[in-house]
Amino acid sequence: MAGIELHTLRKEFTGGQVALASLDLTIADGERLALVGPSGSGKSTVLRLIAGLEDPTSGRIVVGGRDVTDLPPERRDLTMVFQSYALYPHMTVRANLGFGLRMRGAGRDEIRSQVETAADALGISDLLDRLPSQLSGGQRQRVALGRAIVRQPQAFLFDEPLSNLDPRLRGDVRAELVRLHERLRATMIYVTHDQEEAMTLGQRIAVLRAGTLEQLGSPEEIYARPANTFVATFIGSPAMNLIPAAAVPRDILPSQVPPPDEFTVGIRPHDLELTTADAGLLRGRVDVVEPLGHARIVHVASGEDLRVTVVASNDVHAAAGDTVGLSLRRDRLHLFDATGTRLS
Repeated sequence: MAGIELHTLRKEFTGGQVALASLDLTIADGERLALVGPSGSGKSTVLRLIAGLEDPTSGRIVVGGRDVTDLPPERRDLTMVFQSYALYPHMTVRANLGFGLRMRGAGRDEIRSQVETAADALGISDLLDRLPSQLSGGQRQRVALGRAIVRQPQAFLFDEPLSNLDPRLRGDVRAELVRLHERLRATMIYVTHDQEEAMTLGQRIAVLRAGTLEQLGSPEEIYARPANTFVATFIGSPAMNLIPAAAVPRDILPSQVPPPDEFTVGIRPHDLELTTADAGLLRGRVDVVEPLGHARIVHVASGEDLRVTVVASNDVHAAAGDTVGLSLRRDRLHLFDATGTRLS
């Protein structure tokens, strides 16, 4: 396996569209990194540049200490798993898994050994003699993963490979990917627009927006200390509440803060509590209640423009139209300046 280094990587398309501004990023040997961001953030472009499917406008790509910027894809020793399974429909699972090895001239015994090892790791040993048309979506995705594994590349590149699966299967395959990484100790870069997938799959997360890296860190770091309001509202579900400072009682804020019109207070829905109307630091009217089974998401309107989301336990009884108070966890407040950058 090998580490990957991106040095001032930039990608402009015809017409001057900037897909990637200037990215500096190092993925350690054996690391599992998640690239996350909304549509158009540049995350898939980064993966395609690393794989050699796109040429950078400027910058360098280094894999395992070797500059591969100008090398074609087949000479980079990387493997990519796409959202589409891209299996050969006329070949059995066994033949699909071993196809890449055959193309590289591997012997029959080596192919059989690698295929059986990968199939066992992914729990598809009993499917080796079936055709892709005889498999479920989850099974096809496992075969696509297995085909990548048998090649034993320097790094694995995943481009939203679970998007076509239903929620339960996505959870199952996510867990398999983590177990697979622990077994292979392989370098993996995983691209997704789903912040939950990024949080569960990435040992570190790189958050992109409009071709720019907004924050890089562990899932815990990014959730607990988002660098700006974009990261704060993109990572975490439900999204962080952003409240004008003027709407928050001054005595619960740190003493050294700018005037209220120059900063915003962030508070996660899990760090708010519903109280009686006369006891809360904020007051509002329940707008919508979403039952989740294990909890409830309560949407509260405070004033004309402020909407606040609260994750409440099932013990809290609130219905649309009720007037309620909101209690804030003072030690869980996030402060952002007028530009959206974190203050504390």
